Amino acid sequence: MNDRIIELSSCPAYVSVDNGLITLDFKTVLPRVQVPPGEIAAVVAAHYAVTFTREAVALLADSGAQVVICDKRGLPAAMLMPLRGFHQPATRLMQQAATKEPVRKRLWRQVVRSKVRAQGAMLHQLRGDAAGLRQMAIDVKSGDTGNIEGLAARIYWRKLFGDDFRRDPDGFDQNRFLNYGYGVLRALTCRAICAAGLHPGLGIHHHHRANAFCLADDLMEPFRPLVDEIVFQLWNEKMGVAELTPVLKKRLLAILTRRLTLDGESRGLLDVLARLSISLASVIEGRRKTLSLPQWDCPVPALQAAPLQAEPSNPVEP
Repeated sequence: MNDRIIELSSCPAYVSVDNGLITLDFKTVLPRVQVPPGEIAAVVAAHYAVTFTREAVALLADSGAQVVICDKRGLPAAMLMPLRGFHQPATRLMQQAATKEPVRKRLWRQVVRSKVRAQGAMLHQLRGDAAGLRQMAIDVKSGDTGNIEGLAARIYWRKLFGDDFRRDPDGFDQNRFLNYGYGVLRALTCRAICAAGLHPGLGIHHHHRANAFCLADDLMEPFRPLVDEIVFQLWNEKMGVAELTPVLKKRLLAILTRRLTLDGESRGLLDVLARLSISLASVIEGRRKTLSLPQWDCPVPALQAAPLQAEPSNPVEP
């Protein structure tokens, strides 16, 4: 399964194809790297001097890989998504667009319940107390008419980062790390959605004419606390320094190493996202009622964080 991410941030790189392999050439002392396209989940281009050949982009798309382009701040700014990957896309897209409001509300209830449970589990892991979020998850109604998601968020952020923290996409604090991690998670969720023959712009709850990834924003919600955990560790280690260096970006990509419990089995994050997207397609087609979401235990097994170190010599992540 394609489960590797290539993060290009430390030096200029030329991405091409050689003998059917994605080939990385660096204008430094780094050796040439070649990777089978079928092993790649995503390529994150964060350095200002990364160049792709048309053949490389097409091969990555054909293999189902995501290409994420970052802006000058190093934050994800654009995603190139494969258009192929499912044998009957038109039929499924029409079914997705025709999904009735009661079904969407029921699905959003499942998503919010899972997210609040995940937040409670993460607070239990990092702070020793779920802060009542497990009970709040039980109280979520269809469509989350009681705004449990918002109420839980206020408790969650205050308990996790302190009373003064505010979730602000433009904030120069923990928010910088959160933005980067969420951007990568969003890209990977988009990849899973497209692979299931769904359109990432047709959400079950999020909706905005300027947002091409509403469905990705829906389905990624329960997994945000996995990013929050890494940011919590980094913020404590860096003593409040918000500089988003290549080394810290590499640490944020550790979200890809997470194992989650799904249907009683331990599975990787990419596998879980794929199964979640496929389960949504089954709901849309009327073949099942519920989404395939992780079981959030309290506490969630802790991520084993590697110590901060110098810039790595090899940009290819396993």
